Formats: sequence, C-alpha cells, structure tokens
Amino acid sequence: MHSSLYDTTRTIADAMLAGPAEPDGVAARIAAVLGDSPPWVRDVALDAIARFGERWADVEPDELSRLVVGAPGFVEAWRRGGRPTIVRILRQPAVQRPLPPPLAALDLPPLPPLPQLPTSGDLADWLDLTVPELEWLADRWRVAARGSETPLHHYTYRAFDKRDGGCRLIEIPKGRLRDAQSRVLHGLLDRVPPHDAAHGFRRGRGIVSFAAPHADRDVVIRFDLADFFVSVRAARIHALFGTLGYPAEVARTLTALCTNRVPSARLLAPDLRDRFDWSGRQRYRNRHLPQGAPTSPALANLCAFRLDTRLAALARSLDATYTRYADDLAFSGGAGLARAIERLQVRVAAIALEEGFALHMRKTRVMRRSVRQRLAGVVVNRHPNLARDAFDTLKAMLTNSVRHGPASQNRDAHPDFRGYLAGRVAHATMLNATRGIKLRAIFDRIAWDAGDVDTIPDGNGSQP
Repeated sequence: MHSSLYDTTRTIADAMLAGPAEPDGVAARIAAVLGDSPPWVRDVALDAIARFGERWADVEPDELSRLVVGAPGFVEAWRRGGRPTIVRILRQPAVQRPLPPPLAALDLPPLPPLPQLPTSGDLADWLDLTVPELEWLADRWRVAARGSETPLHHYTYRAFDKRDGGCRLIEIPKGRLRDAQSRVLHGLLDRVPPHDAAHGFRRGRGIVSFAAPHADRDVVIRFDLADFFVSVRAARIHALFGTLGYPAEVARTLTALCTNRVPSARLLAPDLRDRFDWSGRQRYRNRHLPQGAPTSPALANLCAFRLDTRLAALARSLDATYTRYADDLAFSGGAGLARAIERLQVRVAAIALEEGFALHMRKTRVMRRSVRQRLAGVVVNRHPNLARDAFDTLKAMLTNSVRHGPASQNRDAHPDFRGYLAGRVAHATMLNATRGIKLRAIFDRIAWDAGDVDTIPDGNGSQP
C-alpha cells in the first residue's frame, strides 16, 4: 500500500534527521525506510547536507520534505509508477537542546542546570506522576470547554471588581495541578533569570527596589499594562519552553500545565455575565496565563523579556531609567526626558503592542517635581518614602486596634490579621525608619488575646 506524497516525503525527512549529517548515514536511513536504495537516495542525502548541514540539529522535517519532493530523481520515480514505498519508520530520538548562546552566555552567578526532560515520560517522572495523570492535568482528555461544573476541570474562579470599574478574574488551580505547577516553578522557572529591569515576583526585590531608581528626578512617568497575565497566550509560553531547549512534545505539555481556558459556562454565569464584554470573554476563552497559578508570575516576567529589553534601550536613548513591577512600567530622568514625554508615550505604546501587550492609557501618569511622585505606593520625590496618607491610615488602624481590639479593624477578613499588620509595619519601617518605630510601638500594644483590650491616651492626654 502506497502512502500519499506528503506522508512519504515526511517519513523520509524524519529518517534523515534521525542521525548525524553524514552522507553515508543519511543515505542508509533513507534506504532503511524504503527497504531499497534507489540511485536518487545518495543525491538527496548530499543535497540535504550541503543546504542544511551547518544547522542539522535545528532543521524542521518540513524543510527536508520540500527538498525531497523537488529532487529530480525522486520526482522521476514518483511519476513513472515506481513510487517509493514506506516499509518502516525511523524517528529522530527526543533530545533536550542546550540553551541558546545568548542565554548561555549571561553573566550570572552559577545556577543549577535545567532539568533534563527529553520526553513526556521523563516529565511525568520528574513531577512524580504517571503518564495518564500528566495527560489529565494537561487537559489531554479534551474535556468540553463549555461546561464548568465538573471535577475534570482543574480551576476554580473568583471575580473581584477593580477600582477603575473593570473586573479581575482570579483562576485558582486545584490541589493536584497546583502541586505540579509549584514543581515547575521551583525546579525549572526559578533557574531562568528575567530581565534586570523586572522587580515584581523576584526574590530579594519588590516595590522599594522598583521605585528607588526613580528618586529625586525631574520627571517620573508611569504606564500600566492592561490585562497583563491574560495577554500572555499559550503560543508564547510554548515558544519560551522551546527556547529553553525542551522538545516540542514536552514544551506542549508544560504549556498545557501552565495555561488555562475559562469555560464559557463560567464566563456566562450570572456573577460574570455583565462584567466582561465580548472581547474580554474571548481573551479568557483562549489559553492564557491564569492569574492565580504559581507559575504565572515567573512566566509573565520571562515572556516580557523582549519588552523589558526594548524599553530599557529606549530609556537609555533618552538618558533615562526604566524599571517594571508586574504591569507597572516606570521611567524617570531629567530635562532630556521632560522634553521627550510625548514621543516616549508613543514609543512605549508601540513597543508594547509589538510585544503582545497593550497600555491602559487612562492610567498613564506624568509626575514632575511639583507634585507627589508616587510609584506602587512609594513616594520618590527626594528618596523612597512612605506616603503621608498611607502612614496616617495605618497609624489609625493600629490605634483603633489597641483601643477597640484588632477584630474591629479586620474589615477585609484577613485570615492572619496580625501577620498582615506586621507586614505593613515592616514595609513602612523599610521606607521610613522614624515613622516605622512609631508604628511598631503602637503595634506592640495591641492585645491579640480575646477580651484583652488595651487603651492609649488620645491627643489631649485623656483616656477614651
């Protein structure tokens, strides 16, 4: 039984790539799949090596397939009735490629090598899963996307209203998938550094390191990326894993583990139906980074590498500074940047679009010295500092916790309110040590045991 022209040439191409680019070896592999060695075989082998030998490891089978289908000897054999017949299949063994030179050459502290996962079976073993379990978590069972009330779906959903009137959908992976994603995060993604301008979701960095480079500048400009996580589509995640050297099948499985598509039934449920327009629902219906998965922040940073590279270069051309914290982009500089504000806004918007993102134009802020220059809650007019209104709000919350008990101030139902307040006090101390000492003194007077309520004097020295 003869195969189609495409299947025949594609099988020959796969056999050619199943070993090194040596004329005798390539010709022998073609002869093996045909069960014969017609005269044109060696000509095809020599032509393929001449054209693609220098990049043999990266040649796509379709490229060789097109070469075979145009080879005069093959064309003559196909047309005269003696069509080549496939008798066996030789496939290229799955291998994990090394990092590309630009990544391998990064001047970084020694990092553990990436896990070697040449096949999906190796990936399953690394995740302590069976292959069927991995296929289930990777949605290989083709569960209908329209339904949502089924244990075969791996996410639960919570919607929160944004201050600007929009809606943020948090996609929370269930236990088994979350465990697998955490392994991918800590065992793989944490070993790949994002661009140096990225400060969000990185150990040892945060909003202070994001804001500090912009202190004491003539002008500070803040941009906001719209729908940061949802904008990162599955194709970009697949390309990222491919760039890291993983074979196509492993890259597809990793992509499926780390992306999600929200079921239509969930998007059309009463609590969400009116919160998204048609285009917003479409973004969630297509595979994207789910906000709520442990892998999403690291993947978003890595997928924004080109964006950060181009924006950092743009900043340097204007003698300015650029940093990014998640979806917040910050530029700062002197007179040169102040004169180029309009041009900067146009270029940033264009670069963001070219890199698959979009600016939330209404959130763009141009802040000169005459106004409060604030980035991610940090005031940077002279040096990184806690905003006065933020200090007053936190001080009032602490004071009322002393007077009336901490439960009276836990209006957002934080499960660990003590830890929440302690974190805010520590953050304030990091920005302004003097104010932080005052806040810590009040925090230490809070009675955390039920019924044990302390009091502090009010402003005129009397008891409340």
